[in-house]
Amino acid sequence: MALDPAEQHLRHVEKDVLIPKIMREKARERCSEQVQDFTKCCKNSGLLMVVKCRKENSALKECLTAYYNDPAFYEECKMEYLKEREEFRKTGIPTKKRLQKLPTST
Repeated sequence: MALDPAEQHLRHVEKDVLIPKIMREKARERCSEQVQDFTKCCKNSGLLMVVKCRKENSALKECLTAYYNDPAFYEECKMEYLKEREEFRKTGIPTKKRLQKLPTST
């Protein structure tokens, strides 16, 4: 049974694990300012970071949660996943390996 590359059905693991993983990665990129502020605060505060970085942590959580709860963002990540999966089914090569520069012979 060959898999249709363009098939849109999502398995449980794709819906609940793989697409949310893409969402987390993209949300962290889009909230990079808050991530940097929180990281900087933690580095400067040492063990007191739990108390001293509440404001930065709250700002980061708020930014990430806004993306996680956005249905349009979910759809964007789902379509990105489906495109990657379709390409994998056609070529058999995972995206990461496809994007690496191919060695050239000299």
